[in-house]
Amino acid sequence: MKEPEILISEQVLQVPYCYSAGRVVSRFLLGLAEECTIYGIRCPACAKVYVPPRSTCGKCFAENTEWIPLSGAGVIETFTEVHYSETVHPLPPPFCIGVIRLDGADTSLVHLIRGSPEAGPTIGQRVRAVFAPKRTGHILDISHFEPVV
Repeated sequence: MKEPEILISEQVLQVPYCYSAGRVVSRFLLGLAEECTIYGIRCPACAKVYVPPRSTCGKCFAENTEWIPLSGAGVIETFTEVHYSETVHPLPPPFCIGVIRLDGADTSLVHLIRGSPEAGPTIGQRVRAVFAPKRTGHILDISHFEPVV
């Protein structure tokens, strides 16, 4: 039997979509909007702190129940600079997105990094959260992270 030809169809899809953030992520987003506070959630069994929060511990599968307010400061673990434009991007290019480990958290948060365009971000650099002036219960209530000087 002859191998079938593999067909490739390139498409651009834009699908409006609404989802429920659920109990845990809703609490996280309300903390951003109403308190300008980033909350982690701690596992009562193994003490691992998740940011963004999740209802079940990925390490020991216990239900996470203890909310921990974090300072909003942390360290850049890695980053990339985006040079192309997509309708879903929060900014026009170029911009940086980084993986940030907040102080007191055991997991990392992916978010925008802004700062000195001359120097750019560096791995290991200390950063802090900057909140948007108008907040709506969205991850972009954290406008970006900037270098701690």
